[in-house]
Amino acid sequence: MAELESLGFEHMGLDPRLLQAVADLGWSRPTLIQEKAIPLALEGKDLLARARTGSGKTAAYAIPMLQLLLHRKATGPVVEQAVKALILVPTKELARQAQFMIQQLAAYCARDVRVANVSAAEDTASQRAMLMEKPDVVVGTPSRILNHLQQDNLKLRDSLELLVVDEADLLFSFGFEDDLKSLLCHLPRIYQAFLMSATFNEDVQALKELVLHNPVTLKLQESQLPGPDQLQQFQVVCETEEDKFLLLYALLKLSLIRGKSLLFVNSLERSYRLRLFLEQFSIPTCVLNGELPLRSRCHIISQFNQGFYDCVIATDSDVLGAPAKGKQRGRKPKGDKASDPEAGVARGIDFHHVSAVLNFDLPPTPEAYIHRAGRTARANNPGIVLTFVLPTEQSQLRRIEELLTDEGEASALLPYQFHMEEIEGFRYRCKDAMRSVTKQAIREARLKEIKEELLHSEKLKTYFEDNPRDLQLLRHDLPLHPAVVKPHLGHVPDYLVPPALRGLVRTHRKRKKLAPGRKAKTLPCRRLRRPRIHCAALSTEGRSPNLQQRHPEAGRPTCPGRDTQGTRWLLPCTPAFRMGHTGLGDWASPARLPSPEIPAGCSVTCL
Repeated sequence: MAELESLGFEHMGLDPRLLQAVADLGWSRPTLIQEKAIPLALEGKDLLARARTGSGKTAAYAIPMLQLLLHRKATGPVVEQAVKALILVPTKELARQAQFMIQQLAAYCARDVRVANVSAAEDTASQRAMLMEKPDVVVGTPSRILNHLQQDNLKLRDSLELLVVDEADLLFSFGFEDDLKSLLCHLPRIYQAFLMSATFNEDVQALKELVLHNPVTLKLQESQLPGPDQLQQFQVVCETEEDKFLLLYALLKLSLIRGKSLLFVNSLERSYRLRLFLEQFSIPTCVLNGELPLRSRCHIISQFNQGFYDCVIATDSDVLGAPAKGKQRGRKPKGDKASDPEAGVARGIDFHHVSAVLNFDLPPTPEAYIHRAGRTARANNPGIVLTFVLPTEQSQLRRIEELLTDEGEASALLPYQFHMEEIEGFRYRCKDAMRSVTKQAIREARLKEIKEELLHSEKLKTYFEDNPRDLQLLRHDLPLHPAVVKPHLGHVPDYLVPPALRGLVRTHRKRKKLAPGRKAKTLPCRRLRRPRIHCAALSTEGRSPNLQQRHPEAGRPTCPGRDTQGTRWLLPCTPAFRMGHTGLGDWASPARLPSPEIPAGCSVTCL
């Protein structure tokens, strides 16, 4: 048993090409779920595995799947190319992520193993052509896979050898129960199957009866979230809804939370309300939800991972609510009718280097809390989860604490010690901003985002070329001002900063003060009644060939400025003269003159 516990990738009998890809990914040792699942999978056993979010479940099924495919092609008889493995996931984002992980692991055997994702944004015709090439692995949502099976674009009854159901506990809550049952009728009687899940609930037990045959259950003895040394979890009680907005404003505007952060709310309307509220204070955020097209959602996630912005507002109420019974399962709440039913944010999406998860709205279920918190503290990185709680939500909070805390132990959600009286000076600003975010402003913000998506849509490009009037109506519509932004709210005066933070928080940058004797230069130099430059080297006519040749824009052909006697001159501050300027004041001596063509003996003043 001790030898099994110390099992590494190199001791699992993997193909050298897989070992090289694993090394390129920087994985020195397998995670606990990978260490236990990969050897069992290679033995041909069905698996029911539960492991927390971010523990490496995707690689736990992808590595043995690739190993089995490579071994079968190397040692088995030559057979016709066909689909051998099917991976079912609840969302398009997870399908794209699974495909990317498999392609990384198959980097050195890409010619032998091909992967196709049929949940992407392409139309059915292009996907049909892709499936005609018979890839080895197909990834998709149950509804999309069933659609291709019914159209005979995909045939699995005679070729499928391996079925993987990822995030199994979410499939039914997404409304895929009927699709999944119909899909199973198109599969062969005998195949190997893996069910990977973060929780074991009634839906997983139902899937187990449908899919698995004498499975090995891996219920790893580990907490559903990382320990307190890696993940710190806090809860703060806010007396009113206004206090929640006030506290969030203070945390973000005073930079009390550093790094990337995810803000979770329970509805789409709340996500836009929160975004417009933060915009009042020049705090940039973006909304990620099911209304956006897949390409846009993936682009937002990609830019967030690349560090283009640090704050994303996400909604998962249409996904993670308590599943109803029967046909009502997976029904979306009122107001989110346009959301993509295959779009989910909180589960499985790989956000990189998230420092904090802020539950602005309390998660609807304890499982939803686990999946939200799983977006941070991934891959041995530290993280923080802060949950805002209203007094009326205490009973719901206790259910979350019961799930996270073992008997006899202290609560996993520690109280967040924050003195609200220290930020009372900001309350009037928050009230002002909240009044600006009306229902009409929220509707206009959503409409504006949809219009921008239409203008940038590749699918509608041809339509707009044929109907230019429709494009002009979109482009020249009245500008939308969802909420009146007051510029002064983006600036935090020093007197409003709590005394304990004044030495730590940089609220704004002060302008640099000029040295004594120097004058601020705000506008280009202009001709003055009293010229400031005396040049003894110029002729009585005021001609200067060098100045005339190098700086013709300086003024008249003879020289920039001249008094009645022809001996005093004013040079405007053109870019050519500013090249050698060392400050915001005068040229102190001829040695600082920007060009040798300016005669010696001139003293120049730029105003």
